[in-house]
Amino acid sequence: MSAKQPVTLADIVGCIEDFASPGLQEKWDNTGWQLCPLTPDAPCTGVMLCLDVTPEVVAEASAEGCNLIISHHPLIFKGLKHITGASQVERSVISAITGGIAVYSSHTALDSASRGVSHRLGSMLGLADMSVLDPQPGSPETGLGVIGHYPEPIPVADFIRRVKEVYGASVVRRSEGPEGMEKVSRVALCSGSGGEFIGTAIARGADAYITSDTRYHDFVDFGKKILMVDTGHFESEICTKSIFSAIISEKFPTFAVRQSRAEQNPVRYV
Repeated sequence: MSAKQPVTLADIVGCIEDFASPGLQEKWDNTGWQLCPLTPDAPCTGVMLCLDVTPEVVAEASAEGCNLIISHHPLIFKGLKHITGASQVERSVISAITGGIAVYSSHTALDSASRGVSHRLGSMLGLADMSVLDPQPGSPETGLGVIGHYPEPIPVADFIRRVKEVYGASVVRRSEGPEGMEKVSRVALCSGSGGEFIGTAIARGADAYITSDTRYHDFVDFGKKILMVDTGHFESEICTKSIFSAIISEKFPTFAVRQSRAEQNPVRYV
């Protein structure tokens, strides 16, 4: 882009959509533009990246001179019947609109992209030969979750430590795992809430399955069939900020991209 052709809001969103097409999203999702108080062809003054859009993140974007927020979780998920500031979502909407800040969210589209969230986590964990755990029909390269293996099996305790380090999790929940299990080789994972794929991970021969928001009864039903590791939802998706940053910086290497520092895990461990 030359000085006569400033980077626009649509330019930034376009490179996100080139990586993670909105057509990849789940039917129940709301990937895409959430707010656009300016026209999409308006110059973008800076981008703030986050997992969740909160009033604090909107204020941070304004203070940093960013008129575009890119988030993983949609700002508007359930329908809004009024916008009075009664909820955190409503306050975020009001602040963004009055501040002239656009919001775009790439949720399950980014999850299902061929190099999406689960693939990034698998790479960080050191998994090899990864494939999609639950491929989309007719598209084996896209879908939710991944499965891969370690070139050399690693002891269970070392595997748990690696998961905690990669995910930035101070604690994890885990199942007992199969009787006599000492090492982990084949690993499946799904970012976010992936309890629905525990059976798929078992059927595909995984020794361990990493996800979040796992139900108690899933631990009861599957905990001795596979080593289940629950990292927490925030921990399993906070890497989306670095994914967004890499996507944008690859196409616009000198553009102002900020990863939110105001954002914090809403869950406290005591």
